[in-house]
Amino acid sequence: MARYTGPVCRMCRREGTKLFLKGDRCFSEHCAMNRRAYAPGQHGQGRKKLSEYGVQLREKQKARRYYGVLESQFSHYFDLAEQRQGVTGENLLAILESRLDNVVYRLGFAMSRAEARQAVRHGHFSVNGKKVNIPSYLVKPGDVIAVRENFRDTEKLKGTVEANGSRPIPKWLELNREALEGKVVSLAARDDIDLDIQETLIVELYSK
Repeated sequence: MARYTGPVCRMCRREGTKLFLKGDRCFSEHCAMNRRAYAPGQHGQGRKKLSEYGVQLREKQKARRYYGVLESQFSHYFDLAEQRQGVTGENLLAILESRLDNVVYRLGFAMSRAEARQAVRHGHFSVNGKKVNIPSYLVKPGDVIAVRENFRDTEKLKGTVEANGSRPIPKWLELNREALEGKVVSLAARDDIDLDIQETLIVELYSK
């Protein structure tokens, strides 16, 4: 599947906010947003004020980049969100949060969503006892996500779990750190999502 392979710090600078795409580096003094908090390119420091459409587009792009999804995937998730009962924007964020790679990241088994995506692709996680190597797999309430045996004793995982020991776990997930598994208690509510996303702008964009 096609995916972005360029410098990810460029994405944060383009959106004007930290997207936390590189794990620990995003919290360090080496973060690009600390040194060059303006859009990339020779005209990055002199961009004109965005139109209404431009503001909506940037919000959609920011959400895409937070979760690392392609345009076609994002459009599909929006269609699913419209079909569900409730507020479309909140439904969209709940669907994005329920991606397996995001859940692995939220449980503290990876330092970033990109790292979680790679680990899932390598078959290091199971859902309800069955190996799942599809990062876009959507989990459901009651699902149990566990680290598989081939990955449990690796220094990489041990270091990651230790480093993320103080990271808060969202209320919609339960973590058993000793068993290296987590359970989906419910779908994510809007109050549970700590990302700087104005989902109403995204809905307005797709409603045009």
